[in-house]
Amino acid sequence: MMESEGIAGIEQFDSPGKGRGLRVSRAYGVGELLFSCPAYSYVLSVNERGFICEQCFTRKKGLAKCGKCKKAFYCNVNCQKKNWPMHKLECHAMCAFGENWCPSETVRLVARIIARLRHQRERSPSEKLLSLRDMESHMEDMDNEKRELNEAHIAGLHHFYSKHLDFPDHQALLTLFSQVHCNGFTVEDEELSNLGLAIFPDIALLNHSCCPNVIVTYRGINAEVRAVQEISQGQEIYTSYIDLLYPTEDRIERLRDVYYFSCDCKECSTKSMDKQKLKVRKLSDEISQKEIRDMLLEMCELSIDKMSTVFDDSNIYILHMMYQAMGICIFNEDYDGGVRYGEKVMKPYTVLYPAYSLNIASMYLKMGRLYMALDKKSTGINAFQKALAIMEVVYGKDHAYVTELKQEIRGE
Repeated sequence: MMESEGIAGIEQFDSPGKGRGLRVSRAYGVGELLFSCPAYSYVLSVNERGFICEQCFTRKKGLAKCGKCKKAFYCNVNCQKKNWPMHKLECHAMCAFGENWCPSETVRLVARIIARLRHQRERSPSEKLLSLRDMESHMEDMDNEKRELNEAHIAGLHHFYSKHLDFPDHQALLTLFSQVHCNGFTVEDEELSNLGLAIFPDIALLNHSCCPNVIVTYRGINAEVRAVQEISQGQEIYTSYIDLLYPTEDRIERLRDVYYFSCDCKECSTKSMDKQKLKVRKLSDEISQKEIRDMLLEMCELSIDKMSTVFDDSNIYILHMMYQAMGICIFNEDYDGGVRYGEKVMKPYTVLYPAYSLNIASMYLKMGRLYMALDKKSTGINAFQKALAIMEVVYGKDHAYVTELKQEIRGE
């Protein structure tokens, strides 16, 4: 394979205590694009079929379906032809298995990676800094449960793809599934809905911080890295691997479970937001962390009204319940109820999440659309404009999501 060509303004280095990392060789301002990376391989979620093009991930009406399997949809013939080398791995199998065709997204993605590796002779545009083969696997850190999951994935791969794919040896498959487990990205839209799963080797070099200075967003099948803080020359680039709403103990547990490390960022060291995230109303006796956790175990059986006698509205566990209630209201077309819960969620979100957060932007979008459905146009426009201010930073001003939202604001 040819040597890596690098990315202007970005350099790989050994980050103290973190292994490989990326830093900037010049300063970047808020909203500035540091670099983009096309997906090395990707799969569209089965739930999105018929709504999004399998090749370019464009959401549009009137997509044309594959004439053979009738399950894959495309913008046009050009997209269909480009996607055929990957779709053919599934097309025949879907026809053969019918309703019994049910590999996981991870299995589907690994099948496509294997197919691409078989024919790859030089580094792809997704590997300017790191080749896919050199991604971290953490094989030695896996517990028995994860090892068993990998074995189940391998069995699924053989079951659904053996007729159309030559597999590497068992150990190579274990390594590849482990790499995907640690480095796979869930591709999301502007409302953070899951569109599919992808691998971006260069972006896998970004280290984690609960105080990130960049955010990763998606433009079709390309991932983009944009600054959400001012970044000085020589400074390391950090993204967040996890949802930042949760308190330090929960975040660290999640990072250890999936990525095998503990975070030592400023927020994890100071736990400055934990008090608010776990805030309780004043009680006659001091309530312990164990009592809070015992109460949370019963969350599914408690109503929000009952919980609110104990938890403050900014407590992240009741926020989670209210967010779920908002979703149920929207599903049931109870838009007044959706607004009621959404407004309770919105204020704490703007305090607990970083300023340029996709979680905040998606909430403003949802609220704007609810207000519009209730003929509260000026309130809806105001919510859209707040979403737009964040989206222009995290997606860039020329992104399709930004353009579409501007059209929505203008009533087009």
